[in-house]
Amino acid sequence: MCGIIGVVSKNNQITETVISSLKRLEYRGYDSSGIAIEENGNILVVKDKGSVDHVLGGIDTTKTSGHIGIGHTRWATHGIPSKINAHPHTDCTGRIAVAHNGIIENFLELRKHLEEKGHRLVSQTDTEVIPHLIEELNNEGMTVEHAFKEALRRCKGSYGVVMIAQDSLHEMICARRESPIVIGVGKNETYCASDITAFLPYTNKVIFLRDGEMAILRPDNVLIERIEDSTVVPQRISTITWNPQMAQKSGFPHFMLKEIHEQPYALRNTLRISNNLIEPFARRINDAGKVILTAAGTSNHASIIGKYMFTHIAQLYCQSVISSEFADIGLNTISDKDVVVAVSQSGETADTLDATKRAKEKGAGILSITNVVGSSITRVSDNVICTQAGPEIGVAATKTFIVQVATLSLLSLELAKLRGTLDYSEIQSMKRSLLDTPRQIESVVKTQEATAIRIAEKYYSKPSFLFLGRGISTATAMEGALKLKEISYTHAEGYPAGESKHGPISLVEPGFPVVFIAPPDETYERLIGNIMEMKAREASIISVCGQADEKIEKLSDDFIEIPGNIPAEFSPIPYVVPLQLFAYYTAVKRGYDPDKPRNLAKSVTVK
Repeated sequence: MCGIIGVVSKNNQITETVISSLKRLEYRGYDSSGIAIEENGNILVVKDKGSVDHVLGGIDTTKTSGHIGIGHTRWATHGIPSKINAHPHTDCTGRIAVAHNGIIENFLELRKHLEEKGHRLVSQTDTEVIPHLIEELNNEGMTVEHAFKEALRRCKGSYGVVMIAQDSLHEMICARRESPIVIGVGKNETYCASDITAFLPYTNKVIFLRDGEMAILRPDNVLIERIEDSTVVPQRISTITWNPQMAQKSGFPHFMLKEIHEQPYALRNTLRISNNLIEPFARRINDAGKVILTAAGTSNHASIIGKYMFTHIAQLYCQSVISSEFADIGLNTISDKDVVVAVSQSGETADTLDATKRAKEKGAGILSITNVVGSSITRVSDNVICTQAGPEIGVAATKTFIVQVATLSLLSLELAKLRGTLDYSEIQSMKRSLLDTPRQIESVVKTQEATAIRIAEKYYSKPSFLFLGRGISTATAMEGALKLKEISYTHAEGYPAGESKHGPISLVEPGFPVVFIAPPDETYERLIGNIMEMKAREASIISVCGQADEKIEKLSDDFIEIPGNIPAEFSPIPYVVPLQLFAYYTAVKRGYDPDKPRNLAKSVTVK
């Protein structure tokens, strides 16, 4: 997730507008930034690694005369944060400049094609293929507008993109597919951005571009058309009443809720991770003697889920060790034949870094899954997969957990292929189910958020909760309990349901809330036995279950349904979402700010 701004104006000094708009977008990305501005009929590009102030703060905006420009603040996904990887990107001639948010899935094939045509691509990014494609098509005789449209037709994946071209500096062109683009309509000035917050001080008249649409923007008019068939689309101008803080959160009251709603987008982008990264990562795991996953906090729950998937899907035995215990639990048994898979949202978690460094000293291979390109953990790793959640502002991890589980799901399927534990048709069937999880989460949020609110209002005053699951759902229960504990300051314990009779059941008395994670998997009948045990002690039963599961619903005081079918191994992806919503609304009902839980930090950098 990156920040994009574009401005075209009758005013000849818009550099300050572009830079101030970018600063309002830095919550979307902050590892590098840049602008492309008209200057005396040419396109001037200023970009580098660092914040907007660091990169652009020295520009004397009173001496720039351009009336069109674009800007970008980056959250790295392809290529480390650096000047060469910063946006905007240009073609070979520097006459076309592009800023982009999203993932171009087929950029390697496009890059190869362009290089064979003589183009010199200098960055590691997927974005750079776009201006070069436009240049190539323009050289073949297309107008810049048609070349832009045709280039996007050839790009697979997601994009929010804006372009300016030296040959048509009276207009800019933007488009979207899955990545947001919103247009601002001002007086003698038009804007496009990834978020309304960028231009809200200048106008509250907006047009929300829809998937598959592109817009040609001039200072006094906007033309929208479909990319597929060039059909002109009627304008849909809305008036926004948000204040700047609300705009930053897209109208949501808190970043946490916004990020829960962003999970389908983050998940789609993560499921687009190239197999050129997945396959060698999986091969290192497959060739290892021992495999140990290590992580902390929410990432540890993702690692436990990964362990389950590797074991069940690929029949590969592995261990999951919480990072703070790594040195004491198995370090002396590690050799140069083994690999350690580190999972860390920030890539800076001190305990996880310490575990990887100690394992590396023993000669083990280090593989990492992180959400931050160029983070410390990537520098000690032999293989790295960067998830595609974008920046997560809320302290309690939501979308970063989802994308970690998705990445481990992709690895489990690749391992199954390498090890021959599933045939081709089984792998493809499971892959289709995995690719359907973003739609499934959208459905959960749409149909079940109101139920999560009602349940939170009913139980928010309870001092303690028990979360129970079996098999892979044990980790889902642990994550649900952690979320409630982190942001509502309510005691909650996640536990294997089969073990609940060995201690936790002694806490249960009439009205004690017990949350069951109950997908229709191989543990289903045994879990019903656990529900009956709690019900016999007059516990209040809250269940997260499959759609129209009459058996579970009859046993429950309250339930949340998960629509559709999904393999048990991937069930944590949709089943955790209601637990996130329940925790969020419980915290709000109790009067707490879920974005800033006390005593917690986004990245724990002390051991």
